[in-house]
Amino acid sequence: MLRQLHIRNFALIDQLDMEFHPGFSVVTGETGAGKSIILGAIGLLLGQRADMKAIKQGADKCIVEAHFDLQRMGDGMVRFFEENELDADLPDTIVRRELTASGKSRAFVNDVPVSLAVLKDLGERIIDVHSQHQNLLLGKHDFQLAVVDGVAANQPLLSAYGKVYGQWRLASRELEALREQMAQNQQNQDFMKFQHDELTAARLIDGEQEELEARCDTMEHAEDIKQSLFQADNALQAETTGIVGQLRTAAHALHGIERVFADAAELAQRLDTAYIELKDVAAEVSARMDDVEFDPAELESVNSRLDRLYSLQKKYRVESVAQLMAIRDDLGAKLSAIEGGDELLAEKEHAVQQLLSHCMQHGETLRQARIKAARHIEQQMQQRLMALGMPHARFQIDIAPVAQPTANGIDRVAFLFSANTSSALQPVSQVASGGEIARVMLALKAMAASTDGPTIIFDEIDTGVSGKIAEQMALIMAEMGACQQQVISITHLPQIAALGTTHYKVWKEETPQGTTSHMTMLTQQERIAEIAQMLSGSSVGEAAIANAKQLLKLQTAE
Repeated sequence: MLRQLHIRNFALIDQLDMEFHPGFSVVTGETGAGKSIILGAIGLLLGQRADMKAIKQGADKCIVEAHFDLQRMGDGMVRFFEENELDADLPDTIVRRELTASGKSRAFVNDVPVSLAVLKDLGERIIDVHSQHQNLLLGKHDFQLAVVDGVAANQPLLSAYGKVYGQWRLASRELEALREQMAQNQQNQDFMKFQHDELTAARLIDGEQEELEARCDTMEHAEDIKQSLFQADNALQAETTGIVGQLRTAAHALHGIERVFADAAELAQRLDTAYIELKDVAAEVSARMDDVEFDPAELESVNSRLDRLYSLQKKYRVESVAQLMAIRDDLGAKLSAIEGGDELLAEKEHAVQQLLSHCMQHGETLRQARIKAARHIEQQMQQRLMALGMPHARFQIDIAPVAQPTANGIDRVAFLFSANTSSALQPVSQVASGGEIARVMLALKAMAASTDGPTIIFDEIDTGVSGKIAEQMALIMAEMGACQQQVISITHLPQIAALGTTHYKVWKEETPQGTTSHMTMLTQQERIAEIAQMLSGSSVGEAAIANAKQLLKLQTAE
């Protein structure tokens, strides 16, 4: 329930502080007085887009704040606060929106900053603003379906259906992707097999390229290598000048004086060590000389193999044999998948079909609940439309199956309407007049009203009606206010204004500083004057006052 509304520097409003009450309240005022401005301010609290031009001229900031009592809205509201990490002060929930002249917009719930998405989500839960524009929703199947589900209290069934529907949609997308991949693979199968065979025939070995490149370098420089090895071998092992032989002679000389020259022993040992190392080096050099041979046929074979590897790397745009092997293995895996694809596809199709079957089962349960609710709605609407001056009106809900499950179920709901018995039932938005649509919408809202529902604001829903019909509309809104928590009607009709339990008036005042709008709650005497003026216009006579008192007595009697 909306308890308080505070507006600062919004459009024509300098400052407005207003308290609201439960039950059925009415708001009246001349055209242009500022009723739409107040609705615009409430719209900011509902997360609507901010227009910085709405900030009162000369002000640097606009503030709209409202206090709500949400205690009766149940566990769903508690969960909303928990999910959005907000303090759940349900008896006094404060929603605030601030606009600055610099273009900034900020929103708060219980003084905690929130995004406009969160603000909009909260707003849709706590206030339902019904305007003439909303009457267009009657032509939308999603809205019609939501009405039926709301009356049927189908949320648990919708949640269960939505879970299975989501699983089916995901599996269906995966199946479609698999089919596309298989079709593409089959188109490329011959080419892929050619590539795989080519790489397999190449007998690729990881590290082979590096080994061949080293072998090639050795053979291409065989003469230079042999010449250098010969020179090294001669220097080490020449019969008279070789380093190994001379080192051995030096070691023997030092060993010969060990007994008479103590330092010679250590020097001799060091020479022995050097001799052993150099002798091993000399042996290695000799062995390498024997290994290095220039074989033109082998060099040609090595170069031919390298050319083959280089050609494959260039063809497949890679830089190593390891990458070629990876491509070969990937092609092999894809070819194997193609060969076993039919079995995988059959498994996936079976899984999708099972999920579709489960989805249809949940959808059928949902459909039966909707059919039951539809019959109830039809009966209620027949009675309510009769009370609203359409005794021959017929209202029917057509529930037809759809070809494929949708996010909302397996049904397509259509509201059919005829204002008289001689006309065939047709979609309500195509055959009902503006006044008839307004009454249909009011009847639907009244039927769906509940004690834990949001505050409903009717914005001139009475357009196009008058007299007894207007009075019946007022009675329905008063009934909603009694069973729901709060109903507010912005109206130009005295029959509706007189039946409100609380009456507010909006008026415009010209001041030296400019035009300003005001809103106040009327006393009983002020209500008489206001309703009398609504009845007779600017000239209020005794007859109009008496008529106003009579209308207010009806409200008291109710």
